[in-house]
Amino acid sequence: MVDAFSSPADRPWQGVSPRLKTLRVFRLAPLVTLPWWLVSAFAWNASPILRIALVLLGFIAFGITFFLIVQNYKSWGFVERDEDLWVMHGRFFKKLVVVPYGRMQVVDLNAGPMERALGIAKVKLHTAAATTDAVIVGLENAEASKLRDRMTALGEAMAAGL
Repeated sequence: MVDAFSSPADRPWQGVSPRLKTLRVFRLAPLVTLPWWLVSAFAWNASPILRIALVLLGFIAFGITFFLIVQNYKSWGFVERDEDLWVMHGRFFKKLVVVPYGRMQVVDLNAGPMERALGIAKVKLHTAAATTDAVIVGLENAEASKLRDRMTALGEAMAAGL
């Protein structure tokens, strides 16, 4: 059986930095667990069993969030081929975008304050068709810069041949 999301035969998927997990935990876990902690604080005068149940629900919500963050991190990958770049992500709802180098118009390199603190960045490839734009998140700064430079050079070389 052939998997539609398997890597090309000649090259394996490259992953992203493990620091992406840290970034997502710092961003998402407080948002998911905050309602449980607030309800627990306001229910402090309630019965001890209710307080314990609410605190346990907060820990369970954090655990589920952490599990989903790790699964999402594992799903990110990209493959640089001779004429195009493949980008895949999503554990439950997979998405594969193939961007031909000759169709690339802009290569963005972005990093917010938290990303900069962790030493990671996001590379976004823009094409004329919005559906073929691709984003690779969680690349270490040096790798993101090298990828940006390679994509820009390949895009210019391939576009010149059109």
